[in-house]
Amino acid sequence: METIKPDLKKAIKAIKEGKVLVCPTDTVYGLICDAKNKKAIERLYQIKKRPKWKLLPIFVKDIKMAKGFVKINPEQEKFLKKVWPGAVTAVLEKKKSAVRIPRYKFIIDLIKRIGRPLAESSANISDRPASTKIKEVLNQFKGRKYHPDLVIDAGDLKKSRPSMVIDLTVLPPRTLRD
Repeated sequence: METIKPDLKKAIKAIKEGKVLVCPTDTVYGLICDAKNKKAIERLYQIKKRPKWKLLPIFVKDIKMAKGFVKINPEQEKFLKKVWPGAVTAVLEKKKSAVRIPRYKFIIDLIKRIGRPLAESSANISDRPASTKIKEVLNQFKGRKYHPDLVIDAGDLKKSRPSMVIDLTVLPPRTLRD
């Protein structure tokens, strides 16, 4: 597991090579990879020990990119424009994908530069707590068979929780994680 300070060029190269990265976000440290690279997504599931039936949310740069993955009706779009960018992940139709526009320049710049969305999840082993503290994140993957390829160390992030998750496929919309 290579650890670097935030470096957009190295992150772009790693994503294009199909690697899985630990990366700071606007909420907690996350695991990210190219959302269109099936091998990278498979590795992310292995690293996290995440059950396959659980969706991997997708970071997108804007609503237009989100519409490439999910159906967004006018009412949903109006709601999303109020909460995005920000810490709200929306579950929408089309294989019930979950998408989010983060409020974090590094991630947005990364998506813009590679021109592809990023599969993402909190940087922790499933059923363990997500963290804003880089040492806690690194300790979860230390000595494991499957671990992230690259760690982008931005130091400890400000105290935060993972994003809220709202299911917009039902009426009224249902909060899945507050």
